[in-house]
Amino acid sequence: MPMAAADIERMIKEALPDARVEIKDLAGDGDHYAATVVSEAFRGKSRVQQHQLVYAALKGKMGGTLHALALTTSAPT
Repeated sequence: MPMAAADIERMIKEALPDARVEIKDLAGDGDHYAATVVSEAFRGKSRVQQHQLVYAALKGKMGGTLHALALTTSAPT
């Protein structure tokens, strides 16, 4: 069952309220997305820690409902 881009954005913003989130559907199938997430919560964290915060926001949907998510994360400049 595919996941809507709006649902991904909503879940990320619920966990990271200050986040700027941009979602792109890479294959048009609702299963393969790219997300760019910019949040102050990422400042001072490694890339792995930043991605873990995003995965935690998705509450176990990664690998199940959401098959693939290419992440680009950063703190605001």
